[in-house]
Order: sequence, then C-alpha cells, then structure tokens
Amino acid sequence: MPEFREIVRILDVDLNGSNAIRQELTKIKGIGPTLAMAICHKAGIPPHTRVGYLTDEQINRLVEIIKNIESEFPPYLLNRRFDRIDGQDHHLLGAELTLRQQQDIEFEKAIGSWRGYRHSYGLKVRGQRTRTTGRKSRPLGVKRRRK
Repeated sequence: MPEFREIVRILDVDLNGSNAIRQELTKIKGIGPTLAMAICHKAGIPPHTRVGYLTDEQINRLVEIIKNIESEFPPYLLNRRFDRIDGQDHHLLGAELTLRQQQDIEFEKAIGSWRGYRHSYGLKVRGQRTRTTGRKSRPLGVKRRRK
C-alpha cells in the first residue's frame, strides 16, 4: 500500500487526502458528482478510495483523463455543449469556466436580451418568484395600518 499523503494537488486544486476520490474530484470547478464517478470508473480506481492512498501513476492517469474529457466521455456529461462561438462541445474547468460564464452574461447584456436585462438589474433570471424572496440589503418590515 502506498504512503498516505494529507494533501494531493490535482490541476492546481488541493484535495484532502482523507476523503474519497469521488467526493474530492467535485472540488475542481467544472466537475460534478456524476462526472467524478465517470472519471473514477474510466481510470479504474474504486470511487471510495481515499485520495491520500493514490499512487503517482493513478494521479497521472486521473489528470490525463480530466484534461481529455471531451474525447473520453459522451457529450451529455460536458458542461458546454454546442458552444455559441464555434458550435463544438467543450468541457471547461477552473478559472476558464468562470471567465466564460462572465463573458456569456456580458454578451446577453450587450445584445439586450431579457436575460441580460435581468442580469444587469441584479434580478433573478430563471423564472423564480420575486415578490417576497430575493430581497437584498433593504429590510422590509410590516407596515401598520393608520388609525
């Protein structure tokens, strides 16, 4: 059995060595629980394996699979399907994902779409109710009736 490591670094993210690999992979921005399980199965690593007990070879295999997610997995597991710019399926990770989300929001604002309007005014975008929830920074009390 390999030596236990408290912290393992994968793709510039520190993972806790005492937790299961399927749980720790979700700490990488762009990898959710379903994709984490699929990566574990593709790498041949049991999902309940503690990250600290992984060998260097297993870690390298995980990194290679994560870097080639687009070619390794079906499109429904990718987080950017039919990209607006080039029409291809992509999977973004980390800061790249955050940057692309911000660019998408700015694009919506620039073209003047309804979603862009809602974003620019800080309102809810996806059809949630706004009458009573989502109030920010202004306390509203109950108004008394005048006598």
